[in-house]
Order: sequence, then structure tokens, then C-alpha cells
Amino acid sequence: MRRFSIVLLGLSITSSWGNGHATTYRGLVRELARRGHNVLFLERDVPWYARNRDLASTQLGRVRLYRSLEELKDRYAGEIRRADLVILGSYVPDGVAVGKWLLQEARGVTAFYDIDTPVTLAKLQRGDYEYLSPDLIPRWDLYLSFTGGPLLRRLEQAHRAKSARALYCSVDPETYFPEPGRRRWDLGYMGTYSEDRQPKLERLLLVPARSWPRGRFVVAGPQYPEGIDWPVNVERIEHLPPGEHRGFYNAQRWTLNVTRAAMVRTGWSPSVRLFEAAACGVPIISDPWPGLETIFKPSEEIMVARSSEECAAIIRGISDRIRRRIGERARARVLAEHTSERRALDLEGYVLEALERRKAA
Repeated sequence: MRRFSIVLLGLSITSSWGNGHATTYRGLVRELARRGHNVLFLERDVPWYARNRDLASTQLGRVRLYRSLEELKDRYAGEIRRADLVILGSYVPDGVAVGKWLLQEARGVTAFYDIDTPVTLAKLQRGDYEYLSPDLIPRWDLYLSFTGGPLLRRLEQAHRAKSARALYCSVDPETYFPEPGRRRWDLGYMGTYSEDRQPKLERLLLVPARSWPRGRFVVAGPQYPEGIDWPVNVERIEHLPPGEHRGFYNAQRWTLNVTRAAMVRTGWSPSVRLFEAAACGVPIISDPWPGLETIFKPSEEIMVARSSEECAAIIRGISDRIRRRIGERARARVLAEHTSERRALDLEGYVLEALERRKAA
């Protein structure tokens, strides 16, 4: 196996506060390091993450913070030039300027890792070049995407990406696994507030909670505005660090997945919360979206609810025996296809493909 020197610039690996990037980066970087690659993760030091650092693992290669674009250039130009692989993630501050500099300095394979692909393309269509501009897309050797399916061909054909490949989020089975214990909640949800997700959360959790006063519900996540009418049987948790996620999932009979509108329109965009909950053997209720059936089999490995009535029927009508079986099947699927180790292997394969293309060019 060839070992690579890798530099990865991402939104955050040190803090999971208000973002889903950190857990993905932690799993990927750890597995790459375990496989013998030399990994340096560079993160912009910003106040909101500095106040909420929750990185505990020491198996993540090197993690370094920089305070400005100028400091990044001054301190890490040599690392960029020596790297076999340089990856820039979505939503990195000053992303366009950082991307132009990386592409100028890098000698190895270059990649853009889009953890927000549908959002990114919607922003580009509006002329919003917050962290990526159209002229940069054809210059990356790889466009790695959290979204798979038809969008990959669109990236190559309409946006002239050299090679668009799915690199979905993943889960660490050493961190997420079933635990015995009392189930505190009948249905739970974890996610940062999003205006476009809120109507679904209302429909699939808050309405069922109001119709079942004896039921127990929970919503965990930051940035929910004041004025939301939380039923009395819905517990609110402002923030859960990753170390508490496993316990949170295992305390639920069912867990809810709610997908952002842009991800629904595009499809093939599984959330990391899906894989975390499934690895814990906790059965999932999800809103429908294109491509879901390629990740889990509906009614066998996951339940799909379109309305308050459907969701209520699932949590109140399905027996514990069937509920547990759904969770077991989902866990088996995730362990086979969606672990961090699997993603590290996928990335290695994509890099080798890019190197072969360079030789042939």
C-alpha cells in the first residue's frame, strides 16, 4: 500500500459546535493515520469554535490552527508543496482565496471536499462565491462530494469537474454501538436549527408529541430561536458534544432524521446522523428523499414518514420486536458500507485514479 503525505484544510475538526463537519473529518483523518498516511489538518481559528472545543482523540495526526490567510501562507506553504494530496473542504473561511493559493502551490493531487454539495451549487447559481467559485472547479484533480447519484455527472458535465466522486459521511463503529439501558425517549432528534428543516421537525416530532401526552420526546441542537412552541413532553438539549452522542441515541426507542430542502431536491445526501444512529442499532424514521433506498432499504432497515400520522403510527404501533429488528438490519448495513475505514479506502482509490490520469495526460 502506498502511503501519502496529506494536508487537509477544513471548516473545523476541533469543535462540533453547530456543524457536522468535525465528526466526519475526525473519523477520516484517524483512519488515514491508522493506515500509515502522514496527515496534517489545518483549521482557521475562529472565536465560536474556540469557545466550544471538544476534540479529545490523540489519534488524529497533526492538527494546527491558523488565524488568517496570511499566516496560513507564511507557515504552511512548504507543507502544501511537499504533500502528495491537498484537500480543501467546503465552508472554509476565505475559501476562494485559499483555493487559488493551494492550486498555485500544490505539486501533488488536489481535491475539493464538498460536505455541502447541494448548498454549494445553489450558492454558485445565485452568484454567491463564499467558499468556492466556478472557475476553480475544473482545476481540482478530484471533486469529492457528500452527495452521490446524478449530481456527480452534473458536476462533470455542467461544471467541468475533472473527476467527481462520492465520499459520503461515515461512522466510527468503535464509538457508536448498541448499549443496554433504559430508553428515556420514544422519539428523538439531533440537529442544528435550520429554517427549512423546521416545518418537518414540527410535522414529524412536535405534532406527534402533542397528540400523545404520555410519550417522551427530545430535540438536541443549538441555534433554535425563541418563540418555538415546544410541547411540555419534548425535552430540549442545547448542545451535545460527540462524546455524548452514543448515549443519546441509545436512550431512544426511535430516532428521527430530517433532511434539508436542498439535500431533498438533489437526493443521494445521507446525513452522518443516519449512520451514527444506525451503528447504535437504533431504528430510524426519516423523511423521504431520492436515493434513500440506495443507503437503507425502506421498511426493512429504515422507516419513512411523510406525515404526522405516519410518524405517530410508527412510534406507537410497531412492536418492540420488529423495531429492534429494523435497528439490527440498519447496523449491519452501516458496518458493511459506511464506516470511516471504508471512506479512507475510498479516498485512497480515488487518489490512485487521479495519479493514473496524470500519468496518461
